[in-house]
Amino acid sequence: MNSARKLALLVLLCLMGPGFQASATPSTALLRAYHEKLKAMNLPPGLEEIVPESKVIHQVTLAPLFDKPFVCGEHPLGQLITAGDALGTDCLVVGGALDAAGFNRLYKGSGEKNEDWYGWQAPVHAPFDAVVSYVHVNPVVNVPGAMGRPPASMILFRRQDGVEVVYAHVQDIRVKAGDRVKAGDVVAVDGNNGVARNPHVHVGAYKGSEPLQIRWDLAAMGAIEALRAN
Repeated sequence: MNSARKLALLVLLCLMGPGFQASATPSTALLRAYHEKLKAMNLPPGLEEIVPESKVIHQVTLAPLFDKPFVCGEHPLGQLITAGDALGTDCLVVGGALDAAGFNRLYKGSGEKNEDWYGWQAPVHAPFDAVVSYVHVNPVVNVPGAMGRPPASMILFRRQDGVEVVYAHVQDIRVKAGDRVKAGDVVAVDGNNGVARNPHVHVGAYKGSEPLQIRWDLAAMGAIEALRAN
């Protein structure tokens, strides 16, 4: 097992809490315990399955997540190991720049309140035409700087070709399982819950057990005035 996977498994162990005692190697005991933990959370099959190691990365293009300027931090290959996380990206709205004055920032003031963050409760848009296959609500709102307990509030979208996209840490979810959405529909707002330190949206994409690298539809982004003018 490479060092990145060992680190990821240790993170999973931390999430499972102090009551877990490993009696075998991390590659067996941790995976088994983690999957048992996931079963207890009633997450949909496939979302948190361990993905096979691969050197080939395929991509998927998604509609803009926000209608405001945003930045994303991507998870490199090997950092995270489950389908909904591997190759995913964490996206935050930026603000603070007005015309020729100011500069882009993630939050106002100290950032110690969720309301300080430019992305807090910003509308979140559907990634493509899809069916909503799963919705989970975590009602506990985190204080910036302190992570909560999993699982986060999330929406799982399934496209006709089998590609699935998960949004996590959202709130005020406006869809339910079985709903059909169009690319760009508002489905929730930006939140801060689950394993998150600040308001943002985690976006993960996969097909079967293969994680996909996320690209944003630049033509669709160019049609949104606030994005084009940024």
